[in-house]
Amino acid sequence: MQLHRKKRIEIILEAPGLRRLTEILARVQVTGYTVLPAIAGNGRGGPWSEAGQVTDAERMVCVMCLIDPARTEEVIGPIFELVKRHIGLISVSDAEVIRGERF
Repeated sequence: MQLHRKKRIEIILEAPGLRRLTEILARVQVTGYTVLPAIAGNGRGGPWSEAGQVTDAERMVCVMCLIDPARTEEVIGPIFELVKRHIGLISVSDAEVIRGERF
């Protein structure tokens, strides 16, 4: 079995920014991603939780995608322009996948 090197990008941001994020991903031709709820955590502002949130205003989501390493700057640049205006973060890490042609 052959492994293929990719970059894993994880974006955690406020839920109201999700639509704009998915528009950016479409524009930079990231065709596959997964959105997960971020239910609790601890950051610079201290602990947080979605418990008791009535609206999406303070809810957080995590979006994960895998891309070709050569596209890293092209993809994260526009995402950073969105995230820098919101509570959130972007992390980029090395990954290996089995079906490399899908990314």
